[in-house]
Amino acid sequence: MTGSRRRLGRRLFLATPLALAAARGALAQPAPPIEFQRSSLVVDSGGRHIKFDVELALDEAQRARGLMFREKLGPYQGMLFDFHREEPVSFWMKNTLIPLDMVFIAADGTVKHVHANAVPLSTEAIPSQYPVRAVLEINGGSARLLGIKPGDKIRHPIFGNA
Repeated sequence: MTGSRRRLGRRLFLATPLALAAARGALAQPAPPIEFQRSSLVVDSGGRHIKFDVELALDEAQRARGLMFREKLGPYQGMLFDFHREEPVSFWMKNTLIPLDMVFIAADGTVKHVHANAVPLSTEAIPSQYPVRAVLEINGGSARLLGIKPGDKIRHPIFGNA
């Protein structure tokens, strides 16, 4: 998951104490755990139906924490960030220890953009390029390996197509 996220547009995520400590040059220490609901989603790509078990980041605290401080992620695991409406979003990888692919998803479940292999611990902004409702983070390189690309469909209850 990415570290504290920033949103483009009218709202910005405020820097967390973890992000501020990391900005001073040292990797921040993990904060107390945040509970995430779990769910499944399906990626329809090239005639295949690829199932992922995901944690759901549904509020600002969960979205800010994301997959920070995780040392591994299973091959068909990820995190689905729900912004509850379409808007431009931007992520970064501060305090994120593993490379991730970010799949940016429109309100109807259509993949709009895939950012491959986000660099761990980077503070470089990764923009959605389009207004999106959600972002799926999976292991770096998985999107290419599985053929996930713009135009594919993500099926999950938040998109009303599960």
